[in-house]
Amino acid sequence: MGDVARLAGVSSQTVSRVSNGFPGVTEDTRRQVLDAMRELGYRPNSAARALRRGEFRTLGVITFSLSTLGNIRTLDAIATSAAREGYAVTLLPVAVPTQDEVNGAFSRLGELAVDAVIVIMEVHLLDAATVSLPPGVQVVVADSDAGDRYTVVDTDQAGGARDAVRHLLELGHGTVWHLAGPEDSFAAQRRANAWRATLDEAGREAPPLVRGDWSAESGYRAGLRVADQPGCTAVFVANDQMALGLLRALDERGRRVPEDVSVVGFDDIPEAASFLPPLTTVHQDFAEVGRLCVEGVLGKMREGGDEHGTTLVPTRLVRRRSTAPPPTPSARPSPPP
Repeated sequence: MGDVARLAGVSSQTVSRVSNGFPGVTEDTRRQVLDAMRELGYRPNSAARALRRGEFRTLGVITFSLSTLGNIRTLDAIATSAAREGYAVTLLPVAVPTQDEVNGAFSRLGELAVDAVIVIMEVHLLDAATVSLPPGVQVVVADSDAGDRYTVVDTDQAGGARDAVRHLLELGHGTVWHLAGPEDSFAAQRRANAWRATLDEAGREAPPLVRGDWSAESGYRAGLRVADQPGCTAVFVANDQMALGLLRALDERGRRVPEDVSVVGFDDIPEAASFLPPLTTVHQDFAEVGRLCVEGVLGKMREGGDEHGTTLVPTRLVRRRSTAPPPTPSARPSPPP
């Protein structure tokens, strides 16, 4: 640092401020210091800085699945938000979501020197008391129903599902079928509960629930069963990937979308606007979920608080061409032979 200061013609304190990203340095001075660092091949010693400042500038992320789109996009948003704050991210996937595995993950993250932890929890664990997080660690949880014990950030799953079902009912459909996600998914449960509650509030009978596993293939298999229901004119699908499979199944059965059957998805993946037809869906703001997770865990680190509660990120319905009023009774297809 002294060599850099001499070459740049500044004080060691100024070099320290530049290397740590602190304000109060003019742009010309910052450029001089950075040029000197490059010329001398200087890199700040992160281990020494961590000892001096008492932090590693690294956040740990524990996730139980990297196969779902929501988890991947949430992770991407967390990494982006952390980088803006000058933090790196250490990812630790957990294959088997048990108490021992979670404790082991926290121990390994401790050995890897992280300042706090964000948990992306897709399955029923914290809310079912199957797993609890070790005490003494600053933690924020994404996608869980455990706001009475932890700081939780989640999409407004129920609100998004209500908007989807109400949209279809307002178009004139008598009821709405639901292609749900897997039973062990918190998000799938929230969306399915809201689907049923919205139909109940409207005085409509809920058709039998059909399940998939979030994949397009499972949506196709379930869609073949739904397509064979002549009275089905509207389907709310728990994610866009399954909706893609459903569209294929309806097409193979000769059911036109939206002339015969209207379809609404959930997520608003980038490809949803390119489906055939373009998919009406519920938009999730994954970037905001990730930002709030990072903001929350950094706030807990700096303030040392143990507050809990749930922050819900609003959704919005994106209307495209996969929904329309139901066909007239005379125009509905005959039951398959």
